[in-house]
Amino acid sequence: MNRNTEGGDRRPAHVPKKGHMRLTVALGACVLLFALLDISVGSVRIPLAEVWKTLVGRASRPEWGTIVFVFRLPKMLTAVLAGAGLSVAGLVLQSIFRNPLAAPDSLGIGAGASIGVAALMFAGGTMGAVGAGAQGIGTQGSAMLGNLPPLGYTLLVIAASIGAAVVLVIILLISRKFEQVVTVLIMGLLVGYLTSSIVSLLVYFGSPQKVHLYLSWTYGSFGGVRMNELPYLAGAVLIGLALAAWDMKALNAFLIGERFASTIGIRVRASRTRLLIAASVLAGSITAFCGPIAFLGIAAPHAARLLSRSAEHRILLPTTALSGICLALLADMLSALPGYGAVLPINPLLALIGSPIIISMFFHRDRTSLGEAME
Repeated sequence: MNRNTEGGDRRPAHVPKKGHMRLTVALGACVLLFALLDISVGSVRIPLAEVWKTLVGRASRPEWGTIVFVFRLPKMLTAVLAGAGLSVAGLVLQSIFRNPLAAPDSLGIGAGASIGVAALMFAGGTMGAVGAGAQGIGTQGSAMLGNLPPLGYTLLVIAASIGAAVVLVIILLISRKFEQVVTVLIMGLLVGYLTSSIVSLLVYFGSPQKVHLYLSWTYGSFGGVRMNELPYLAGAVLIGLALAAWDMKALNAFLIGERFASTIGIRVRASRTRLLIAASVLAGSITAFCGPIAFLGIAAPHAARLLSRSAEHRILLPTTALSGICLALLADMLSALPGYGAVLPINPLLALIGSPIIISMFFHRDRTSLGEAME
């Protein structure tokens, strides 16, 4: 058993070390800087000073106010929510499964959320009714959201969360049968392929209009969510984050094992259920609004561990959320750098940023790394 893992449980959570406080402040400053830069870059470059003046209602040019508040501010806030939500979902899954490679995309949970959205969309219900209203919105992001009524947004989040939860339950049952990490990962990939094949069949039998809208959604983007849609996404993400924060003590115990968790008074089944619901809501809601977003859920928790050198979730959870926000904002900035209306896809950029982080985790030999903390 790793000394740092035990120390993570014994460390006073209410008195964090000064180093961790400085790290939190530094990451918070990075989030603020990246957020302003994300609003600044694009086909029309806006100086940082003018971005701030526009945000406080003193824009030098009227068109800058339109660009910032109609297009770039919602995109930036969506990146913030997606970065925090997917990174915390990855941290929760890695702790529950004691698997350093567990993430919404590697375990097929994103594919489960996709099948929930596809089933709702191709069923001809609320999603199908907005086809005409969704046309002409553009090629970025979740173009199919269009003019959904409030009930439509609720159904969208519920459908995606149910799809993600079904896959999570299957993976949890598989992990009980096969304890080896590689086996669970392979099974997760196979479940992901199975759900993807079901989605392909739904697409094959769908109408051309719905197929076009669905394929636009699968590209993944932070730019397809409008300001009136943000409260629904923010509400779902905040619920998921609150559920994860509620069981941070259980997350620490799960790193050692469920038997240890039960010996220290944790109701294992109830805590595990709440945490799986949290991961499902986070992954499902973000996938529903932004499309499949890869690498955030696996890269951000490892970045947080490398930065904080801690296995204590009272430190890891906020550090992971802030790290995920920084990664999401950085990828969103890079996607807009070409300018002239060209926008690069998000997922390849996240892979370019996240892959070195994951590779460094494998080469990292410090005793506070997750690999040794789970031994």
